[in-house]
Amino acid sequence: MNDISYVFVFFTLLLLAAPFTGYYMAWILESKSLPSERLVFRYLGLEHLENQKPKEYLKSLIVFHLIGGILLFLILSFQDKLPFNSLKLAGMDWDLALNTTISFITNTNWQAYSGESQLSYFSQAVGLTPQNFLSAGVGISVLAFAGRAISSTTKQEFGNFWQDLYRSVFFILLPLSFVLAILLVSQGVVQSFADTIQTIGFDGNPVSIPLGPAASQVSIKQLGTNGGGFFGVNSAHPFENPTPISNFLELFSILFLPAASVFLYGKAVGSFRHAWVVFFVMLALILLGWAVVFLSETGSVGFWEGKETRFSLTESSLWLSATSAASNGSVNSMHDSYSPLAGGVGLFQIMIGEVIFGGVGAGMYGMILFLVLTVFLSGLMTGRTPEYLGKKIESYDIKWVLVGILSPTVCILIGSAVTVMIGSGYTATGPHALSQVLYAFSSASGNNGSAFAGFGADTIWGNLALGVCMLVGRFSVIASVILLTGNMGRKKTTEKGLGSFRTDSLLFGGLLMGVILIVAGLSFFPVLSLGPILEQILISNGKLF
Repeated sequence: MNDISYVFVFFTLLLLAAPFTGYYMAWILESKSLPSERLVFRYLGLEHLENQKPKEYLKSLIVFHLIGGILLFLILSFQDKLPFNSLKLAGMDWDLALNTTISFITNTNWQAYSGESQLSYFSQAVGLTPQNFLSAGVGISVLAFAGRAISSTTKQEFGNFWQDLYRSVFFILLPLSFVLAILLVSQGVVQSFADTIQTIGFDGNPVSIPLGPAASQVSIKQLGTNGGGFFGVNSAHPFENPTPISNFLELFSILFLPAASVFLYGKAVGSFRHAWVVFFVMLALILLGWAVVFLSETGSVGFWEGKETRFSLTESSLWLSATSAASNGSVNSMHDSYSPLAGGVGLFQIMIGEVIFGGVGAGMYGMILFLVLTVFLSGLMTGRTPEYLGKKIESYDIKWVLVGILSPTVCILIGSAVTVMIGSGYTATGPHALSQVLYAFSSASGNNGSAFAGFGADTIWGNLALGVCMLVGRFSVIASVILLTGNMGRKKTTEKGLGSFRTDSLLFGGLLMGVILIVAGLSFFPVLSLGPILEQILISNGKLF
């Protein structure tokens, strides 16, 4: 299959599958009752779940993360005293355990360690894998809350967090992950609790080949846009991604549920036309990014280091575009080895806020901030009272929009500046060193999890600073969206008139794309000019870093 055909088939399948899946997700989340749900909640002592106000919903969400975070931290710190540890691995140092805990509860899956050599099977299967489900379920839950709030008429309660989370995990993520795990096993992805295989390498030296329950973790890490990997080199490892078919399945899974989340939102707010506009804006941005990456990689200078020869350049470049557009940190090639322009595209897509499909639920609820901002700016330009889907936009709403958009931006810029000043983590010189640092803090603040491999994050500063950025990048956006949409939900929905600003038109799609690119450009173009852009210019003149 040639390059264009591969990309065409990939996005055509995404286009066909996303609307139906989004409709199914909406049906699950809005059903009055689901099989086994009452029995489970009765067993947990939660028989009478009541709808929650925005602050109550947010409080439940934060308490849930605190409990899950403490449990995961203890598992990682004391894995040497827990079962299924055939390599007799020690517990993680406190700062690395804290960084890893924050990483997985925030759906980032940033890894400052090599999974197969530093984590036991128990830590992988019991500690990390459940968080892949739960963090993705939180993203779907927050989006469901936002959709209910915006579509309501003067109500103040918009669903229950515990019910939304249960339905997201057990009726959406778990069934899909089970099917994908079976398909991956059929392609040779390992799924075993057997001891590490001891053998002799080609050079005559002893070699340890770890196995482990990889397929079950890979399936949810991709479907849940968690990223990370069972093995240190991620989906570039032949045990984690052995064939072109497994590569396609994993790559498709990265964008599958984020794309469906757009139509979940459209169903929730009662406007599939609006959802289609948002979807095509996202599609246009990711295709534009892929085209730049692909053309840069196939130019006069070949950047072949760090790419798996069993995958074509189309497969590798499309993966880079998808994983940096979605909130997914998995890789099937090393981003640090791409041309500066190609790596810069991945970096820029993360900096935008990962709203080009983004994470499961998270990409779409992050896009809500840009939708409201676009309507607000359009209203200012035309002299109209800005309204989004019949809800008037006021100063309170715009304040939370700005908090949600600017908080991760501040983390990226300040964190990168301090890291460069103290000389921590980066191994390169010149502009590429700045690119390594920028990518690390963008990945953490955008809850992405991928990295330029030359950046060493396992230091006290790296673990703590990136951990703080992960928390800010996740919860500042969640809090902003919940409080913004909760406030809009209390307002009366006005009827559409001749003066209403349509949000389901080609014009609105163009304005939305312009606002995204302008906001990101104003925030990051100066620092990008000193990093990947300058490096690309210097490489064109024969200077390498």
